[in-house]
Amino acid sequence: VTGVQTCALPICLNLSLRDVYLALAKNVPDPAGTPKLVPNPYKTWQQINSKLPADKIEVLGPPPTSGTRDAFVELVMEPGAKSFPFVAGLDKDAFTAASHTLREDGAYIEAGENDNLIVQKLEANRHQFGIFGYSYLQQNEDKIQGSQINGVAPEFDAIAAGKYPISRPLFFYVKKAHVGVIPGIKEYVAEFTGEGALGEFGYLA
Repeated sequence: VTGVQTCALPICLNLSLRDVYLALAKNVPDPAGTPKLVPNPYKTWQQINSKLPADKIEVLGPPPTSGTRDAFVELVMEPGAKSFPFVAGLDKDAFTAASHTLREDGAYIEAGENDNLIVQKLEANRHQFGIFGYSYLQQNEDKIQGSQINGVAPEFDAIAAGKYPISRPLFFYVKKAHVGVIPGIKEYVAEFTGEGALGEFGYLA
């Protein structure tokens, strides 16, 4: 999963997980400093972090039915929420509500599960951000550019090394009881895990 935006600068914005959480959570820690959650008051990135531009917060992303959305709240919103000790100390249900519930006031825009459409919208408005899989960034590097998260750019080597914060491994499971019962499973696993697929120069690289 990558957070990306179009960008006229050599280096795009450097955002922290805390910045993104404050930008997108429906309820956020009170800016006045009291240990309570309040409706998100932030309209621009600069209101969250003085080092960021005064651009309006507009983020295009997947709906709740998307696995990319699940990954985003797990990898971004939860750590961002935990950067506030009193939020991290909430009980499980309250913490989930605080970290998983995104804004509904137009700052977060559900763009469906068509990532190509998000790319097109980013082309048209370089002040917007988009949330989608890394492959779409790779395929459209002539049109959009990835944003740094915690100072790390979404590049292949950084993702493979686990250094880019908004990335995770992909796990592949096979039910043992199905091997030898469902035709083709054993052969498929052998192909999937073979050198031609998973090797350094395999087609899954």
